[in-house]
Amino acid sequence: MAARRSAYLNVMVDAAEKAGRALIRDFGEVEQLQVSKKGPGDFVSTADKKAEKILKEELLKARPTYGFLLEEEGEVKGEDGSYRWIVDPLDGTTNFLHGLPHWSISIALEKDKEIVAGVIHDPIKNELFHAEKGGGAFSSAKRLRVSGRTSLVDGLVGVGDKFFNESCTFPSGLGVRRMGSACLALAYVAAGRLDAYWEESPKPWDKAAGCLIVKEAGGYVSEIDGGKNFVYGRGVLAANPSLHTDLLQRFQQWKTQESVKAKTAP
Repeated sequence: MAARRSAYLNVMVDAAEKAGRALIRDFGEVEQLQVSKKGPGDFVSTADKKAEKILKEELLKARPTYGFLLEEEGEVKGEDGSYRWIVDPLDGTTNFLHGLPHWSISIALEKDKEIVAGVIHDPIKNELFHAEKGGGAFSSAKRLRVSGRTSLVDGLVGVGDKFFNESCTFPSGLGVRRMGSACLALAYVAAGRLDAYWEESPKPWDKAAGCLIVKEAGGYVSEIDGGKNFVYGRGVLAANPSLHTDLLQRFQQWKTQESVKAKTAP
């Protein structure tokens, strides 16, 4: 079934594709990019800033009254207090700067504090993931569905942070991947390529679009501890409903073990 895009989703797709073309050009000259350090392990490139400028200009052109929450520039209030774009111009900056072809652009549309549309664009692989609230999730014209796996045995999960520690035990055969782009990891959960994804400290622009895409693909999304404020709350856990319940139980067990260790430590 082909996806029928709304006017604002078309605006998001066009903006993402335009920024993607600019990023691909810069990716081909990655060694010449000027790079400044924002903080430990957190870099921003001229390409990052250029992509954000393109996205902001294109979205403003189409919807001049909407506000923004931008990774680089921060919050920009609009005349229309109901609508806001949440934008990550380059998710996977470290991959990009090292010449690794795994990074993406993410745009979400928020209406009255609820995410109603999301786009994740992978320019290198020419893949576009998108969803609108109540309309399903798609990649091109293909409907997305989360995996049907009911056990973590022989599954494949993505993590955003360093793997918790030895207290967090999982079944033998479970594959774990840390690929450096939260947006793409969430899109891959929606597409059934990953069975689950979690991260303890992503920002709203890292997860807003992806969370909607997972939900519209039949998945379940929460904060890392099960809370419902998955865009602005603590962390993110995305999976199909069966694995989500399993993982939450395992995380609680891990936290209990850590608490006991801390109390008994000399």
